[in-house]
Amino acid sequence: MDPIAMKLVGDDIILRALREDITFEDVSSASVCPDPRAAEVQLIAKAEGVIAGLDVFARAFALLDPATRVEATVADGDVVSAGQRLATVYGDARVLLAGERVALNFLQRMSGIATYTRRMATALEGTDTVLVDTRKTTPCLRVFEKAAVEIGGGRNHRYNLSTAVMLKDNHIDAAGGVTQAIEAARAHASFTCTVEVECENLEMVREAVEAGADIIMLDNMVHDDMVEAIALIGGRAKTEASGNVDAENIRALADLGVDFISSGALTHSAPILDLSLKHLRMLDDGEGR
Repeated sequence: MDPIAMKLVGDDIILRALREDITFEDVSSASVCPDPRAAEVQLIAKAEGVIAGLDVFARAFALLDPATRVEATVADGDVVSAGQRLATVYGDARVLLAGERVALNFLQRMSGIATYTRRMATALEGTDTVLVDTRKTTPCLRVFEKAAVEIGGGRNHRYNLSTAVMLKDNHIDAAGGVTQAIEAARAHASFTCTVEVECENLEMVREAVEAGADIIMLDNMVHDDMVEAIALIGGRAKTEASGNVDAENIRALADLGVDFISSGALTHSAPILDLSLKHLRMLDDGEGR
């Protein structure tokens, strides 16, 4: 993750997670380690998958104590196997114990998303279709989850409501129709904003094309209707397929020739990658430096 973004956005998220876990004291660690003591602990993979978020993992410890050091033997995007040692963390034993759960929570979540994204992206190999995520992210974790999608081989859709216009069914209802909604968007939004329209049927597709939409989302449309919609659009707008997309059906959608496939499952349904911090060892003076 970009170090500036980490400081501006990431640190706040990580600190909130640490404060959630430690309100004033880690009672367990203070009981067994009342005084500072150098130690090391190993990061171990308990399942095969794609690792993502090593910088976030390391930052969770560094925010507790900047002297903590993580020496990784893998990099974000690498495929790891069960039983593999991924890193060794060096620092005050109290910090290693107190930061363990928060650091692992971020790393497991991001690695799970990257793993599922890699599976979906692999299914698109040999096509020109781009896999993108959605805003269906865990509240307040979007910056990390979207980073994990990219590490896994996907791309990011709009980051939030401020970065692009997407006219969904309720926007269209509020405006009084597809054409009216597009015209209102062109009149209000910056010229730098693309205008995407979510279409549920061929009539909406036809109207969106004629009104000059930049991107047309084919939302939960049946196969034959999507074929007809793509022919109707005829390259006059980018096309995006969406709705209940998963690893089992994504290739069939790509074979239609759409430009993009968006999947909320990348972030809302990816299971974590099982990882663990094990074999904590107290160090003598000078070790681990």
